[in-house]
Amino acid sequence: MADETPNPCSRDRNSNDFTIFSYHEIAENSETLDSTYAVSVANFEAQMKWLIEDGYHFIRIDDIINFRKNNKPLPSKAVLITFDDGYQSVYANAFPIIKKYQIPTVIALVGSWLQATNKVDFDGHLIDRSKFLSQKEIKEMVASGLVEVGSHSYFLHRGILGNPQGNLEPAAITRQWLPDKKVYEDDKSYQRRIYDDLKTNNDFLKKYTGQKPRVMVWPYGDYNMEVRKIAESLEMPVGLTLDDGSNTTTTPLWGLRRILVDQKMSYTDMERNMWDRNKNYADDAITTKAMHIDLDYIYDSNPEQLNKNLGELLERIKKVGANTVYLQAFADPDANGAADSVYFPNRHIPVRSDLFNRVAWQISSRTQVKRVYAWLPVIAWELPSSNPAANDKVVTLQVDQNHLNMGYPRLSPFSSKARKIIREIYEDLAKSAVIDGILFHDDVTLSDYEDDSVMARAQYKNWGLKSTVEEIRSDRSEFLQWTKLKTVYLDDFALELAQVVRNYRPDLKTARNLYAQVALNSNAQEWYSQSLSDSIKKYDYTAIMAMPYMEQANDAGAFYNQILTNVKQQECGLERTVFELQTVNWRKNNEPISPQELSLTIQHLYDFGVNHIAYYPDDLFNNNPDADLMKRAFSKKPTRMYPFNPSSLLPKK
Repeated sequence: MADETPNPCSRDRNSNDFTIFSYHEIAENSETLDSTYAVSVANFEAQMKWLIEDGYHFIRIDDIINFRKNNKPLPSKAVLITFDDGYQSVYANAFPIIKKYQIPTVIALVGSWLQATNKVDFDGHLIDRSKFLSQKEIKEMVASGLVEVGSHSYFLHRGILGNPQGNLEPAAITRQWLPDKKVYEDDKSYQRRIYDDLKTNNDFLKKYTGQKPRVMVWPYGDYNMEVRKIAESLEMPVGLTLDDGSNTTTTPLWGLRRILVDQKMSYTDMERNMWDRNKNYADDAITTKAMHIDLDYIYDSNPEQLNKNLGELLERIKKVGANTVYLQAFADPDANGAADSVYFPNRHIPVRSDLFNRVAWQISSRTQVKRVYAWLPVIAWELPSSNPAANDKVVTLQVDQNHLNMGYPRLSPFSSKARKIIREIYEDLAKSAVIDGILFHDDVTLSDYEDDSVMARAQYKNWGLKSTVEEIRSDRSEFLQWTKLKTVYLDDFALELAQVVRNYRPDLKTARNLYAQVALNSNAQEWYSQSLSDSIKKYDYTAIMAMPYMEQANDAGAFYNQILTNVKQQECGLERTVFELQTVNWRKNNEPISPQELSLTIQHLYDFGVNHIAYYPDDLFNNNPDADLMKRAFSKKPTRMYPFNPSSLLPKK
């Protein structure tokens, strides 16, 4: 590639060890109902020739395993070619090219499709069995020594009921909704279903092809920690996904990432993808254009009205052109900043409506949005009085009314009972919804007069400090130490919650709301137990609430510029900071910010190098902000943050 400078802001700064491509059909026209991933024979051969002529080397699964387990070096610019689904065109059209250029490949096969006699149930559509590989064709390819058989599941390449509203979601990662019993599949039943499916496929493929799979190619690229452990227990240590990003030394063998090749992929697109992966830019290069949406506004107890609201929301998201949505997963009808209930099934707090999964899935599957974040509190929970942690609350010392007061009802993060309850709430969210990230609410904070609860005092003593807040505040040196320890403690707890979710959503991103004062005033960490530099280092994104009217700033322009100056002083500050703008003035009877001002503000921030913009709130019913204006404003920033300069646009001669 022309420029080998690594991405200095990637979370994983290791080099890309190898790249994996995911192909489907190799045909002029799709043999199924969707031509999106059908690559023509001419294009497939041209792509293989381009890789060879550009110095890439084809590798096998054995090479990857030996590299990882035995430190056997890979060739430079290593590439693995894979084919999903087992289309007959792989034999008819790709296999001659595979033999011609001696390209090792993996074919991922679905057992139930191969066992079909006349028709294959392909995601609810009936396709002729002849469109898929025959036993004879598979055995011939395996006998060549170039083709390895992988499992694509027996009957998981389909959607199953994922919620009471009837949405079909990926079978491998979804707790199935059982309409007869009006309950979700429990953990034991879910794990048994996955185990039985994968084992059935392995047993079938060994008998059908003569080869037992050691590679699990997840349908739709979707997997979680539970299913990957099941695959490993069935002697499939290698897992292939469609996750974004590079395959470095830190990428687990069970979660290798692939580039999905579609019909329209050109040489430039292929080189851009290789460039991105080799430099760890694949995921970091996405600029954020985010809508921050209150589900409380969408929810309605009348199902007919709710459906109408959801339909209008989806159309609005398309119209705005956002690529990211921060979606409220909790309910706060009294608007006090704390969660009274949630929009997903869980063990501890009332469910206002089992709605979050439905809305998140609809946004992901029916709009252009690339990432849906669940917006949740960390400690601002109002638990039922019967909950054993309900009274383990943050205690604030009585202070002057003019002094900063957080206001939110919060559970003490120093209570072991509260932390356990909160962890389980997050776990229940992860089981119930397909999400790409977590946006932590602005409640990840403790003031300089908090927390003086019994649990907090015990922790301060454990840190080697005086026990009470009053005593700590009387000693400036101890006060500063206390501030730093609280900041780290809150961040560590939030990231612990993220890890709980990652057990079910491995590619999860993290974002956290940060008060503007923390990005403006060097003393603000004392007031909030929040740190701009720590946040940028620890979270994938820090969403600064850059809201001058809320902060009563005298000069909005100077307000934005000061935040910009301080963010730019942080390593990777602009790359990891989202500027979240207000669309209403809450201090002036919720008066909407003028469209002209909002548009000019976004343009100003883009002009000064800002990559990530969000806005809050989004008022669906009053078109605030104006959807057309937001689309135009967002379009002034390219989708990709980093420039791509291909070294060649055509295959080398």
